[in-house]
Amino acid sequence: MRRWAGLAGALVLAAAVSGCGGDDSGSDAEQGTTLTVFAAASLTGAFEQLGQEFEADHAGVDVQLSFAGSSDLVAQIQGGAPADVFASADEATMEKLTADDLVGTPEAFATNVLEIAVPPGNPAGVASLQDLTKPGLNLVVCAPEVPCGAAAQQVAESAGLTLTPVSEEQSVTDVLNKVTSGEADAGLVYVTDVKAAGDDVEGITFPESAGVVNVYPIATVTDSPNADLAQEFMDLVLSDDGRSVLAGFGFGRP
Repeated sequence: MRRWAGLAGALVLAAAVSGCGGDDSGSDAEQGTTLTVFAAASLTGAFEQLGQEFEADHAGVDVQLSFAGSSDLVAQIQGGAPADVFASADEATMEKLTADDLVGTPEAFATNVLEIAVPPGNPAGVASLQDLTKPGLNLVVCAPEVPCGAAAQQVAESAGLTLTPVSEEQSVTDVLNKVTSGEADAGLVYVTDVKAAGDDVEGITFPESAGVVNVYPIATVTDSPNADLAQEFMDLVLSDDGRSVLAGFGFGRP
């Protein structure tokens, strides 16, 4: 009887250990897959919502979003940073990765135009693009290598104006932060950024912006370990639902 009792105890212990092993396996499964999406800073609000929708439809998938200036993100991908999807604020920046065969075929999914952002109350009295050249005005724009900076340059050149900003930033978000913090009298950002900022800024539209439209492309990264999921996320962005989300944040259709 003692031998049988000992054997039974051993079997119970083995079952318990086996059960613990099963729990560990389940825990690993719950960790799931991480899908890394690099996206232009101006896409922050829209892609956060789309990321949540994607996670809701893909159990166990964690969408990690990395936002920055498009040119910075390109440099990171060229340097080997792991990413599955890249969404740029203009086609010229995406072409740098296309030329290196680092992404698949890009597809346009949204458009955006510039708008002048000023602090509440517009203390500098900015009313037009021409006003950005007034002496003593603290203007902030994106750096020329950043899509919003390239657009600012094109707008100014087409209007025959020379802008002399006090600061050139690496992302449109940084420009907006200078305005909301009171460090700048005005900043050239996207329409979508003014919309997202709400009461923190006032937006000044100008007709010249219609002549420079940024087209946003998205592509899967060639070395993505999650190629199928990356394509599914890209498909969501390009879908009617994705375009509806983008429209809600002020983006236009390509």
